[in-house]
Amino acid sequence: MESLMPPPVRRIAADRQATVAPAPSSNGGEPALDGAPARARGLSRPDRPRVPAIERMRAENLVLAYGGKPAVKGVSLPIRQGEVLALIGPSGCGKTTLLRSLNRLTELTPTATREGRILLDGQDVDQLEVTQLRRRISMVFQQPNPFPMSVFDNVAYALREQGKKRPGKKELAPQVEEALVRAGLFDEVRADLQHPALRLSGGQQQRLCIARALAARPEVLLLDEPCSALDPKSTEVIEELIVRLREEVAIVIVTHNLQQAYRVADNVAFMYLGDLVEYGPTDQIFHAPTQHRTREYVGGAFG
Repeated sequence: MESLMPPPVRRIAADRQATVAPAPSSNGGEPALDGAPARARGLSRPDRPRVPAIERMRAENLVLAYGGKPAVKGVSLPIRQGEVLALIGPSGCGKTTLLRSLNRLTELTPTATREGRILLDGQDVDQLEVTQLRRRISMVFQQPNPFPMSVFDNVAYALREQGKKRPGKKELAPQVEEALVRAGLFDEVRADLQHPALRLSGGQQQRLCIARALAARPEVLLLDEPCSALDPKSTEVIEELIVRLREEVAIVIVTHNLQQAYRVADNVAFMYLGDLVEYGPTDQIFHAPTQHRTREYVGGAFG
């Protein structure tokens, strides 16, 4: 019986400084497919209208650690309304830690520490009361987490928490409807807004969570693997929603799905071992990355 040879070891150079990729040269907007990494070939990217980009947030030399062990190392990034920013990279590279730091959720971990600055509309987030901050920077998690109450009350909860008085259903109805419309869910639930939220499908539950987040009228929407638990059809609906919402809010999405990143993102940040290896326009990252590690990752060498 022939002995099985172990697979070859691919070594990734990790001693280079992270760089920010420049925008690709103007060539009519077509990506350079010749010689593109294998995993980037054949990707489809739907047409989308151009939207004016307005910077809403900025991370400056951000360092995050757990128990003294660095998870994010000196990352600087802009986050703009009118764009979707996708954070990609292998598991454990710091994507979710970076995402959670933007509205200070990392502070809930006792061993977490942070250095550097995070600015929201030019103001340091440490100067903002944390509840107010999380209204302005809403987050939707990997698993849909609707409250065990009606569709209406799930969305109304975010609105009621904003005011000193608890407004009634009649007063809240227009705002609840607006949030459900923005989340692309209203037509599916309008017949019975008192329907228990936990009886909705997984895709509907995730859109309800997005509606709940949007009800507070945030400036930034953080999405942590929002489609990982959904079927392909629900994923398609959520992705179309993400692209549409970028006109209203700045969006940052963490995803392990490179095809999804290519479909929805305007800019991509590739992270590896806590470092920002490369940041740039989506076509640049997938079809003409400047860094060897990026090329190997989008080409399928590791991940």
